[in-house]
Amino acid sequence: MATSIVSSPAPYHIISYGTLLGTSFFHSFINGPVMFKTVERPVFSAVQIKLFPIYFGLQTLLPAVLALTFPGDTLAGVSSGISGLLAPASRWHSLAPIATMFVTGLVNLVVLLPASAQTMKDRRGQAKRDGKEWYEPGPHSEEMRALSKKFGMLHGISSLLNLATYVSALAYGFTLGSRLQSIVDKV
Repeated sequence: MATSIVSSPAPYHIISYGTLLGTSFFHSFINGPVMFKTVERPVFSAVQIKLFPIYFGLQTLLPAVLALTFPGDTLAGVSSGISGLLAPASRWHSLAPIATMFVTGLVNLVVLLPASAQTMKDRRGQAKRDGKEWYEPGPHSEEMRALSKKFGMLHGISSLLNLATYVSALAYGFTLGSRLQSIVDKV
């Protein structure tokens, strides 16, 4: 019995789901806000630029693992794995949230993170030219205002995508919960 569960995709699915939900919750609602309120802005930025590739990497990788380990439903005629996830019966309650988590993580990782990092680098260069940091009270040069506005836009889009990942993970949690409940009800 122990060997069968180790070779089953089921525990890897649950562990991946839990890691994704927990990581998203912790980073978005605890780690990020506490650090923002506690450390100086340059330190906060330096830490976040190191954390975000790992964080967005997990938000991209873990939904892929969820797709690969998708638990089928033999009673409903849905197979396990990607083929079951792509089945019409799985489209809205499983495919939609898993695909959303994957796409939002990927866009954050390969589009918004590099664009934000470049904008931060440009802002540091502009701060050297201006003789004033971007976070210091104004007035600021037109170039600095434009860079700060661009960063704010990128950060805002990234935050919305991150929220979409979290909400999709919550929605998928209800799917998993209902599948477990139906098993319990049958017993």
